[in-house]
Amino acid sequence: MAENSILCSVSSLILSIFILFCCLFGHCNSVEQLGGYDTFTVSSFKYPETQIRPFDMRYIRVDLPPWFSSMSIALKSSVNLDIKSAEKVPKSVLPMICFRDGSLPLPDVSSTSLEVALSNRSFDGIQVLQNMEQCYPVPRNMTMKLTNEQISARVLYFGLFNGVGPTRTQSKMIVRNRAYSFTANISVEGCTTSTMQGQYCNQTIELLSCSRSGNSSGNGSVSGFFNQSMVLCRNNFETSCHGDGEMKIFSLEILRITESLTISVQNLRLRPLDSIGNSSRIYLMCFARYGAMPLATLHDYSGDLNQSPLVIRFPKVGQWYISILALHLAKEIGGALSNVSKVCYSLEVQELECPLGKAGPNCSSERYMLQTVLRKYSTPFESYYLPDGGDVISDALNFHLEPLLSNYSVGGLDTWTYFLLDVPRGAAGGNLHVRLMSDRKMNYEIYARNGGLPSLINWDYYYVNKTSSSGDSVFFVLYNSSDEKVDFYILYVKEGIWNIALRHLNSTGDISDGQTTMSISLERCPKRCSYHGACKSALDTSGLTLYSFCACDRNHGGFDCSIEIVSHQGHIRQSIALIASNAAAVFPAFWALRQKAFAEWVVYTVSGISSGLYHACDVGTWCVLSFGVLQFMDFWLSFMAVVSTFIYLTTIDEVFKRAIHTAVAILTALMAITKATRSSNIILVMGIGAFGLLLGWLIEFSTKYRSLSCSMGLCLNRLERWPSREWLQNLVNTVMKRFRWGFVLAGFIALAMAAISWNLESSQSYWIWHSVWHVAIYSSSFFFLCSKVITINSGNRTPTDANYQLTQQDSLSQGA
Repeated sequence: MAENSILCSVSSLILSIFILFCCLFGHCNSVEQLGGYDTFTVSSFKYPETQIRPFDMRYIRVDLPPWFSSMSIALKSSVNLDIKSAEKVPKSVLPMICFRDGSLPLPDVSSTSLEVALSNRSFDGIQVLQNMEQCYPVPRNMTMKLTNEQISARVLYFGLFNGVGPTRTQSKMIVRNRAYSFTANISVEGCTTSTMQGQYCNQTIELLSCSRSGNSSGNGSVSGFFNQSMVLCRNNFETSCHGDGEMKIFSLEILRITESLTISVQNLRLRPLDSIGNSSRIYLMCFARYGAMPLATLHDYSGDLNQSPLVIRFPKVGQWYISILALHLAKEIGGALSNVSKVCYSLEVQELECPLGKAGPNCSSERYMLQTVLRKYSTPFESYYLPDGGDVISDALNFHLEPLLSNYSVGGLDTWTYFLLDVPRGAAGGNLHVRLMSDRKMNYEIYARNGGLPSLINWDYYYVNKTSSSGDSVFFVLYNSSDEKVDFYILYVKEGIWNIALRHLNSTGDISDGQTTMSISLERCPKRCSYHGACKSALDTSGLTLYSFCACDRNHGGFDCSIEIVSHQGHIRQSIALIASNAAAVFPAFWALRQKAFAEWVVYTVSGISSGLYHACDVGTWCVLSFGVLQFMDFWLSFMAVVSTFIYLTTIDEVFKRAIHTAVAILTALMAITKATRSSNIILVMGIGAFGLLLGWLIEFSTKYRSLSCSMGLCLNRLERWPSREWLQNLVNTVMKRFRWGFVLAGFIALAMAAISWNLESSQSYWIWHSVWHVAIYSSSFFFLCSKVITINSGNRTPTDANYQLTQQDSLSQGA
């Protein structure tokens, strides 16, 4: 009975624990379901391990839909740098990661990004990326989450760079910097319903209901005003009540180019109705932001709607978010504490639109939608933009400006003319080129803006004159501008609608006195890489964006190859050093010819000539053959020259030498045709040469100490009669007499100099140390050739070691 009672007690205890565990698990599960976030995965990408070679780059595009809530990035790399170490690393070899909203980052253009990279110690500072890029040293591990309160719902690009600065695009003779690899996981979370947004999709968004009202006309077309249409958006009055410190968020979408957006409140009421308080003392703060959730600390526009409406001039086309925050509802007024608990209102938003073809203040300016004209025989997205049916000049490149200018001015001061163009999806890696040319001094100012009309206070890029422009912007580059010419690029232009506005000053005069032509085009590389490089194109890692970049020559660098890195005098010095240093091949070639080693003589002579021709082509002086052929000949014959030096030191028969030379020629040719420039080839070639020397000595040993005609027993008897110590002493004496050890020491010293110079080579000092390498390696070959003692037969004084060995063998045969 006791055992049964104990078993029952234990069973009851186990059952109770199980029931308690189930209850707790069920409770936790229900809490999780109640508090869960109403999100789903919009997209998720895993990028496999990718290697970024020195001076290379990779771009990744992430699309963020309007309903996204957050984006997570988990990146792992092989970079092992902390902040202190990163500050000591030269920027030209520093691994960096850069972020930009809407287009590709380009840290080579300005040093601002480089300073930001070293000053930012964490990724917590990423807030606004619309008009700038932010760069950081590549960490070993990075986990980052950006919400729709930090970045707008458009496109985010981030780029990984292995070194930045002007030398990144410069063509290098040799690259010895380290590569690094990375893997990345990128996921985008979104809200399941459009009325719930925020990082956790727990913020209610009220969609404003909009309707188009009648036309609003000014003083008639006589005075220059044109009919305007208005879109009126309102909220539901009953639901727009909230207490002190509470925020309510609204959203609306602007579909067309709009002159102004006016936000105001109507029917402001306090709750309860018998509350003590004055509505004029209440702050009804409004925060507006384009494409992202507005906060009190992060917004585009703000104002107190209880004092005056918030007017946004020329808002961008797209999704807008409006937050209303009520403050100071409960406060002391006249010695009595206000009992206001809520404030209710009706939110009203007015969109003022201009008729088709009109824009600007009072819709008085001309607006033209430019037509995209693709270039013939060009890469994707290269195109010109021309007015539809406008005055087009030869081959649809430029158009006359004067017939398109607005003829109305406010107060006779200036006029505005707007040109709209579309940069298609996937073309963010192109460059927008704007040019104006006139036969007289121009009185034009240019303003450019993405998504909305530009103005004097609202623009992305502008040009007033040579001294006043967006020159401080990373992505605005001005070329060869004067009073009669304007020429600038917007680098890596953002996708979407762009508005180019011309402000014509002092338009009261006759604008037909001069003639001005305008050209707007989307091009691959700015200024055709300044004619100092080649324009190349590539796809980003996601395969959704085509971008272009310049691969500059040996003497220039920068994003457009306009920066002279090596001067003309420096180029001459480098050419002479790299070409003339191959004259050191004369010394081993002369000695080989003197010793009648014709195979070695050919190898050294042709190696020196091919190396000189290769470096003449490499520095851009002259290419007698294609670069690939010359590079193969240089490396292959250099490998052959090193191995031939080792084989020459043996005294084996020419039959064996020819066999070894043939095998070595095949191996070194394979090395030169695959990866000729890898550093491990030096070790492989030295190893092959040492193996050839050892093989030659083994063949010589086996030939010298055996007899072809003796029997096996006799040979064993001879080996038994040889004392081991005496045999080793004879071998050492033979080796000591075989070489001139002073030349051997000089050869090893020259070889050490060659190894040191090879180690010290870098992209900047390559021409110095590689010239030293030429002299040292050929000198070491010369010293090693001179170190060999030629054995001369006393009978005929003929330096043939092989015949001497055969004579010994015949004597042994006869004695046997």
